[in-house]
Amino acid sequence: MRAKITYAVTAAVLVVYFVLVGSRGVLLIQHGTALTVTFGVAVLILPVIGVWFLWKNTQFVQRANRLAAELEAEGGLPVDELKRTPGGRIDRDSADEVFARRKAETEDAPDDWRCWFRLAVAYHDARDTPRARKAMQRAIALHAGKPVNV
Repeated sequence: MRAKITYAVTAAVLVVYFVLVGSRGVLLIQHGTALTVTFGVAVLILPVIGVWFLWKNTQFVQRANRLAAELEAEGGLPVDELKRTPGGRIDRDSADEVFARRKAETEDAPDDWRCWFRLAVAYHDARDTPRARKAMQRAIALHAGKPVNV
């Protein structure tokens, strides 16, 4: 729940920022000189890109959460069996061991979104966020029945 609250607060702050930046862009355009109009348009592009990025990330999170809920209902969520350091961090060797099992499971069933979901969690636990995101995107695509790029 803490992660959802953090995401919501961060998204709200970004929206406020986008509005502030957008209003400055509009003010520059209203000034009316060629230079200020050019800068105003450039400044307006930044919030548009930011809103698009925020929207795509929100969609990703919602889809991943739906998969997690479905997997939980089936009883297939990965169990947290990782060893932790005294500080609470995940032990690297433990994460690597679980990752190896998840990778083998995914190689045995490459078209099963459940395996890709569990692999994404294992990547995340191993602190490999880019690969975790790609694995989760693949799980989402497989669940939706969309073609998956290799």
